Amino acid sequence: MTSTDRRHRAAVLGSPIAHSLSPVLHRAAYAELGLDDWSYERFDVDEAALPGFVEGLDSSWAGLSLTMPLKRAIIPLLDSISETASSVEAVNTVVLTEDGRRTGDNTDIPGMIAALRERGVEKTESAAVLGAGATASSALAALSQICTGPVTAYVRSRERGDEMRGWGERLGVDVHIADWAEAEQALHAPLVIATTPAGATDGLMDAVPERPGTLFDVLYEPWPTGLASAWESHSGAVIGGLDLLVHQAVLQVEQMTGRSPAPLAAMRQAGEQALAAR
Repeated sequence: MTSTDRRHRAAVLGSPIAHSLSPVLHRAAYAELGLDDWSYERFDVDEAALPGFVEGLDSSWAGLSLTMPLKRAIIPLLDSISETASSVEAVNTVVLTEDGRRTGDNTDIPGMIAALRERGVEKTESAAVLGAGATASSALAALSQICTGPVTAYVRSRERGDEMRGWGERLGVDVHIADWAEAEQALHAPLVIATTPAGATDGLMDAVPERPGTLFDVLYEPWPTGLASAWESHSGAVIGGLDLLVHQAVLQVEQMTGRSPAPLAAMRQAGEQALAAR
């Protein structure tokens, strides 16, 4: 799709949504690509309002980004979803095709893999996942492609553990479940993916080993997290939530506009500047 096409609107939907960096990233991409007649907005939409919003889209719309709590709620409203999205039952990207079809995809998973690859992590023999929410299932999906051994998930409840074990079976990952009380042991894995809310891993800061591996902390605000700071002080490699956000947005821009490659550097710079200004 080029700038001569009639479909030039896109947006991120979710609730709450005011904090989203997606408009900053996508608009930076449009500017770099010369797509002056493209727009990208944000709309506060909850699960109840989602069907009406989607039905009201006209032919000027090219795509949607979905954040919580809409990644699963959007699925019944779509004509088809990719295998990647189906694997975790979560859609964060909708492309509206010329014939009016709505196709869903999940760019969080390949975005996570791309962020790891950018920092030199192509394969790992084992990994640890801190947390068991929606992002943790995406982490398992990413690990299914790069981890050759077991993944230990550190969770706070038996129910969460059962969920993670179920995702592991579905994704073909050898998932071991450990109690959150043992989370300090996670920090000795060659790759640690933290998917917990802000502050949840602060109690682990003093347990970072002398020679840590790679930490992928999916938070981007506040940044750096206490764990990320402690990790860097021990010369460990750290990947942050902005890296994930930018890489998944790159894939969204490419799908929605049909232009490739999307300008990763410009998008990252715009995100860094926006965070610094907050």
